[in-house]
Amino acid sequence: MMRWILLVLCLAGAASAQERGPVTNLPLPRYVSLKAAEGNVRRGPSLSHRIDWVFKRRDMPLEITAEHGHWRRVQDRDGQGGWMHYSLLSGTRTVLVEDEVVLRARPDAAALETVKLEAGVVARLGECSVEWCRLRAGGYRGWARKDGLWGVAADEVRE
Repeated sequence: MMRWILLVLCLAGAASAQERGPVTNLPLPRYVSLKAAEGNVRRGPSLSHRIDWVFKRRDMPLEITAEHGHWRRVQDRDGQGGWMHYSLLSGTRTVLVEDEVVLRARPDAAALETVKLEAGVVARLGECSVEWCRLRAGGYRGWARKDGLWGVAADEVRE
């Protein structure tokens, strides 16, 4: 009986450990942004593979789901994507506003509103608590609730 309990605990621990990329040893999945104004998205991890998409929005947040050599499998918020060369990606974090969000002076629903960001705005991501993230967009700064953003994990905390 004790062996079974120990086995179950070991398997549960292995399942909860975050996967790491075989090339970078960074967590998978993870968020990055598009460094270039345009980026070809290929069917496989090489220049010989067909281009399926062209992302055309600098700083757009993307999620890396796999690594192979100098290639990263990415997807956007709609799940569209494929393989991109790592040189087109940046570790600078951005988020996509999914629903209109209000930037506030502090991470508090009662704090002063500084500006409203419309759906589709790409903002630079700063620190995050469990529920709030600090954003910069269009010369404005403030705190927004995390649940209206894509490009940051629900449980992610950043300092």
